[in-house]
Amino acid sequence: MCAIYYLLNDDCIKISINFWNSFKQLGLEKILTFVIQKINLVSQTNKLKIFNDPIYGFITIPNTLIYDLIQHPYFQRLRRISQMGMSYLVYPGAHHTRFHHALGCMHIMQKAVQTLKFKGVPISSEEENALYIAILLHDIGHGPFSHAMEHSIVEEVHHEELSLLFMEQLNKEFDGKLALAIQVFKGEYHRKFMLQLISSQLDMDRMDYLKRDSFYSGVAEGNINSDRLIQMMNVQDDVLVIEEKGIYSVEKFLVARRLMYWQAYLHKTSVVAELILTKILKRAKELTQKGLVLPCSESLQFFMQHKISLTDFDKNVLDKFSYLDDYDVMGAIKSWQFNEDYVLQNLCRMILNRDLLKIQITEDKPNKERLLDLKNKFISKVFISDKEADYFVFKGKLKNQAYSKSSEPIYVLKKDKTIEDVVEASDQMYLKALSKEVTKYYICFPKVVLES
Repeated sequence: MCAIYYLLNDDCIKISINFWNSFKQLGLEKILTFVIQKINLVSQTNKLKIFNDPIYGFITIPNTLIYDLIQHPYFQRLRRISQMGMSYLVYPGAHHTRFHHALGCMHIMQKAVQTLKFKGVPISSEEENALYIAILLHDIGHGPFSHAMEHSIVEEVHHEELSLLFMEQLNKEFDGKLALAIQVFKGEYHRKFMLQLISSQLDMDRMDYLKRDSFYSGVAEGNINSDRLIQMMNVQDDVLVIEEKGIYSVEKFLVARRLMYWQAYLHKTSVVAELILTKILKRAKELTQKGLVLPCSESLQFFMQHKISLTDFDKNVLDKFSYLDDYDVMGAIKSWQFNEDYVLQNLCRMILNRDLLKIQITEDKPNKERLLDLKNKFISKVFISDKEADYFVFKGKLKNQAYSKSSEPIYVLKKDKTIEDVVEASDQMYLKALSKEVTKYYICFPKVVLES
């Protein structure tokens, strides 16, 4: 008997010629043709896509579950969340997104898993997939411009906590297929090294963002050799280690991290721009809660009208958060620049026109008298209240620590199979210096106060 085969989700559907003739006699051939066309359409969907990444070249999607997670609206939203916040005001090329970063992390996780398996570390297919899912979704909880939302609209809720909420919701939608990934992400899985691959002082997250941010910003000092670091990885007594011959690559990695923080992430213009953005959202929320209706998206309006804590994040609130991205905030700022409120109007124009507050960074704590003097000068020029002036004249501090000895160390595997903290294993004295926290202080104020 001649048969036609159609493939749908690995199930073979056989339609015999006799069966077709029966349908034809009943006048139902058009219905059957329509069904066949739909089956063919589904069967032709290729879920094993390839992304062309400027950092690594071609990135492959390992399986259909990963593809479906990437296609989910929660994840697609990361295309609209900038990786480096407001840093594009300093480095015009820094317009890459969290979507780029997440795919890059998954790619180098694939390389890390392959390396460890090649060296005899047993990793099951379920564990392998859990690692890919966990690293892919590790930043899914980031809000607009990455960090600004954590200190303004959604208060005291860390993005990692939101990432976990998103993962748990996705786990429900995907019939529990993310359960092991969530265990690993939370540090509850018994194999310790798996969490280290996702979150540690030498994880896939840091490896990707240093290389990626260096590339897009043009800050060459941040570039690292991630391939070399991954090839030197191993596992000893369930602990992720770097083989001794890779110690120089670790040293370069730590130096690159320190330089990227001072030159990019903590660049004074990036810092003041993000501070202004935070204050814009804070002011908008303050005005909204006083009864003023500010034009903005429905989701942004919701978070300005309500004080949301972690316990408030049910499915409805999580969905509202998932609708927020950079475009909501920037669209609102473009509208708010015409608002009658002096504070909101001028802060918005500062961001849009890149006419920012003056920021001065010092080694010592700022003098209180000088800060008060700057505030009084500004008040006398623009005639605003003392409370309103706090939006324009303020102080703070910056911290940079390339390596923390109080956190879980980066371990070096020596030839005698013992492991040692990289700071102790290295013969470079500067690594000890890199493990010390450096604190600098800043004051911000309008440039107009310097005018006579």
